[in-house]
Amino acid sequence: MQPGGPEITRLTRTAASEAVSDLGWRYVLGTLFAWVRVETFARSVEVAAWVVEAAGEHADDHLRIDLRRDRVVLMLQTSSVAAVTSRDVDVARLISAAVRDRGLRTESGDDTVRSVQAIEIAIDAIDIAAVRPFWKAVTGYVDEPGRSGPTDPLVDPIGQGPAIWFQRMSAPRPQRNRIHLDVSVPHDEAPARIAATLAAGGVLIDDEAAPAFWVFADVEGNEACVTTWQGRDN
Repeated sequence: MQPGGPEITRLTRTAASEAVSDLGWRYVLGTLFAWVRVETFARSVEVAAWVVEAAGEHADDHLRIDLRRDRVVLMLQTSSVAAVTSRDVDVARLISAAVRDRGLRTESGDDTVRSVQAIEIAIDAIDIAAVRPFWKAVTGYVDEPGRSGPTDPLVDPIGQGPAIWFQRMSAPRPQRNRIHLDVSVPHDEAPARIAATLAAGGVLIDDEAAPAFWVFADVEGNEACVTTWQGRDN
């Protein structure tokens, strides 16, 4: 049975996360993520075919798949709004059921491998509108669907590279790095990632906005953020 009806609802981060967590999927950075473990590339291709069949007519507009030798990485997002909707949740349930019927399961990671995640590149700029065209041209990126303003994020048109977003500065900061990574992880994986970062010599710079994000630095002061969806549904 395919999800029916033309009406779809854009979900809050909380609603999206709660709707799929029992299926092994996780909500990360505006997308539902899961993977299916396999033993061979041939099996990966086979699983992908099951997934596309389960998604049916909605595969093209909602589903992305990354095939690997040991896993099939699944991503769901409504492309027209660049966000998770009720349709994505419907499709996630269909995919999980199809995989389960064949003796496999959708999951998001365990103690043997990192969790599903998404990485963004954040660029600090005083005049975002002035620097954004350069980054768009040099990366070959495009405007995110529905967001084409002079200060909006940029995305890889084939979904291979991390998104780029711009953070406004009020004054130059010559002694601080002005490009950093945002590593978005499932909310229930954040404590483990934070502990690992601290154990590896990371320094906690700022946790005022936690659990939305924590700012860390390496021993030379280069910064990175661990982020989750939590604390953002305001």
